Amino acid sequence: MSSQARSLLFAAVLCLVCSIVLTAAATGLQALQQQNMLHDKHRNILKSVALIDPEERQDRAAVEKLYDEFIEAVWVTPEGEIVAEGDRGQQDYPIYLYTREGAIRAYIVPIDSRGLWGRILGYLAIESDGSTISGFTVYQHSETPGLGGEIEKRWFQKNFVGKRIVDRDGNFVSVQIAKGDVEARVPEPQRPYYVDGISGATLTGQYLSAGLREILHKYEPVSIKFRNNQIQSVPDGNS
Repeated sequence: MSSQARSLLFAAVLCLVCSIVLTAAATGLQALQQQNMLHDKHRNILKSVALIDPEERQDRAAVEKLYDEFIEAVWVTPEGEIVAEGDRGQQDYPIYLYTREGAIRAYIVPIDSRGLWGRILGYLAIESDGSTISGFTVYQHSETPGLGGEIEKRWFQKNFVGKRIVDRDGNFVSVQIAKGDVEARVPEPQRPYYVDGISGATLTGQYLSAGLREILHKYEPVSIKFRNNQIQSVPDGNS
């Protein structure tokens, strides 16, 4: 066998071995990746209802214990009926209930909004009055660090707490990101529905405002039921 043939054979064997190793690694780590993604999801849901401090590092077991104790993953129909996993239909949406001492304290809506450079993923928690926001988290985005990327910072997310998605007459208005400071830019009567914007990130604010409106409008039927005290417990088959 010539030296050239030996070189080609060596390269081919090396490629085959590397392919096998990489395939085995990807397959072997898939389960661990899924577990980490699920854990991160649980952590962010807990953050949205302030059950964990986002500034502190939490033990994995402690996070899962809190999630199991206080969060119920259910589904909501387009008409606003909450159903258990086993009763869900193809058109139903995911929703998470924060329960404590047998009562629903808040419901948590997944956020999947357009951003300037990609999707913005997070969770928005609304109190059981169906009107008042109790928390907002972002766990994945492609916005520019220092500009639109500030949406992942605590100072921005804290602005949402206490804001309302309906006006004084009970009409749906959503929540919006202002172009700057709310007190300076927004008339007093509308301030309960606006959060402070991010300097230099006007488009990110506009896209996120539009995304929140679309998502909250989709969940408005279940919000109406909460406002009318028609939902007070976890559906049968989920507890």
